[in-house]
Amino acid sequence: MTAAAETSDALARWQAAWAEALAHWSKYTRLHDPRLCQSSVEASREGLTGSFAMIRLADKSVVIDLQKVHDTGLDDHAVEILAHEIGHHVLAPATAIDHFRLLARIRRGLPTLEAHAPLIANLFTDLLINDRLQRQAGLRMAEVYEAIQRQNGGVGSGKLWSLYMGIYESLWGLKRGAIGGPLDDDRIIADAWLGARLVRVYGRDWLVGSSRFSALVLPYLVDDANALGKAAALLHDTQEAGEGSEPAGISDFDPGELEDSIHPSADPAITGEDSSGKPLPPKPDGPGGSRGQRREPFEFGEILRAAGVKLSDTEIAARYYREQALPHLVRFPVREQGRSTEPQLEGVEPWDIGDPFDQIDWMQTLIQSPTPVPGLTTLRRVYGEEPGSDVRVEPVDLDLYVDSSGSMPNPQQQVSYLTLAGAIIALSALKVGARVQASLWSGKNQLMCTDGFVRDEKAVLAILTGFYGGGTAFPIHKLRDTYAGRRPDARAVHILVISDDGVSTMFDADERGNSGWDVSAAALAAARGGGTMALNLWEGHKPEWIGRATEQGWAIERVRDFAELIEFARKFSRRHYAAAAKDRAA
Repeated sequence: MTAAAETSDALARWQAAWAEALAHWSKYTRLHDPRLCQSSVEASREGLTGSFAMIRLADKSVVIDLQKVHDTGLDDHAVEILAHEIGHHVLAPATAIDHFRLLARIRRGLPTLEAHAPLIANLFTDLLINDRLQRQAGLRMAEVYEAIQRQNGGVGSGKLWSLYMGIYESLWGLKRGAIGGPLDDDRIIADAWLGARLVRVYGRDWLVGSSRFSALVLPYLVDDANALGKAAALLHDTQEAGEGSEPAGISDFDPGELEDSIHPSADPAITGEDSSGKPLPPKPDGPGGSRGQRREPFEFGEILRAAGVKLSDTEIAARYYREQALPHLVRFPVREQGRSTEPQLEGVEPWDIGDPFDQIDWMQTLIQSPTPVPGLTTLRRVYGEEPGSDVRVEPVDLDLYVDSSGSMPNPQQQVSYLTLAGAIIALSALKVGARVQASLWSGKNQLMCTDGFVRDEKAVLAILTGFYGGGTAFPIHKLRDTYAGRRPDARAVHILVISDDGVSTMFDADERGNSGWDVSAAALAAARGGGTMALNLWEGHKPEWIGRATEQGWAIERVRDFAELIEFARKFSRRHYAAAAKDRAA
């Protein structure tokens, strides 16, 4: 048989095996037909390197490297390999969010060895999937490992690999050492039995089980972190599983996550000391519990990267603060702006290519010519406006200045309540149609800001998650230039500054010699929406300039620590901004 015929025959066998593999789970899945790559070069273009198979959770795709399958001696196990990849979609981790949560728990159980979490998570989910396929579906999963061992002289070495294979031997009642498990090491034999019990007890509650699995393998990783050898590459089929997924649901710790990393030998449900045979119930939340506790942004980023998500530090931070802000969003204040207008049809005019497609008036177009020619015979309706009877409501824009001096935390590394408060208020404004100008400032010439007032959420968050860590010099020139020559009929703006007593630099002279007090007064008058300063000031401290700023029109909000900014952000619209807008609109 020629090489081309062999390739065609292999493709036909794998395509036929797909339907059989699906039948072992469910024919009603969201998976695409597998991408069967005839060469490793073709597979690498799909993002598959190292292993002979992979799954991507974002686009529900399974990729197979047929060349590497052949080289590994697995040509006769198409159904087993495909069914295993389907298991990652159906059983574990199933979704990108659960994949993130799984990695978070595994990382928690591997202190100082978190870099190995992706592989350990993969090995654990493989145990769940393979056990089900071997016992319930009757597939030859044990033979897959036998073939790999035979063809490659063993993909792993050392005690950790012996433990892992021993778990399979215990699960399936195989002879010791049949696929590389322990022969006479009592410790590994005992831990393999615990691992098998763990898979059976926590087969459904596998997130909790993963924490215990990481505790089981930790001592072996400590002894030899590289003991898995070729397995790290050959069997790691979820290495890029999270690529392209939208990060969500992991900026907070899961309930029980901080307490679940106990060794299986200490779990009575696994050892049999619990007569009920049920897993330990989750610990109640409260003191020492984990509900509502935030991860640090750097850990959030490490989890995403472990899952294969490829984002910059700024993009990761933006997603972190957006997720943290969403539960706190409140309706941004709006104000009545006189009577609304109602559209009135005035006629038709030519519709040209580049105009919105839904603006075409097909009736008038076909009357003009029974054969429409885009840009020549197509027409669209033209509308004018006349005063209506309803009151028009217009949101108040937001001009936000966030301090990023050396006394503030780096929002990409640890939680910054200034950034989070700014995100809550800015996203609330965007939610109701307002525009936002966000400015991040520190020392002289340290300023980044959006391109004026924008409706772009990503642009705003990119500014808020930046960091300088320099001196303290409020950007008076930015405040001055934003409102210089502002039209009286322009939309009202509320100016919000989040800082500490370093904001006093706002009232220094600018580079032209103008008084900061004059610039501040002119900006408030031109903005017409009021101004607020949310400041971290210690108890009893009242700087001299606060009285004059209050007289000028600034509302001063004191917080004892930056964590209180969250509550300020939630109440800001109702208690301060909305009241000011209402008074000015009356």
